[in-house]
Amino acid sequence: MEKQLICSSCKKRITNSKGTAKFLCPKCAKQEIIRCIDCRKNAIKYKCSSCEFTGPN
Repeated sequence: MEKQLICSSCKKRITNSKGTAKFLCPKCAKQEIIRCIDCRKNAIKYKCSSCEFTGPN
């Protein structure tokens, strides 16, 4: 079974949605950040649960 992807900003389920982004935290590289297309377009902030880094900058 496929892992469900949840947007790190808005907490919407975004599995198989177009325009999503997955990347490791730019500061600590320990936590995976997942972003939906809407939060990416609107530059909605996210927070790393490991190091408290917030982005986008």
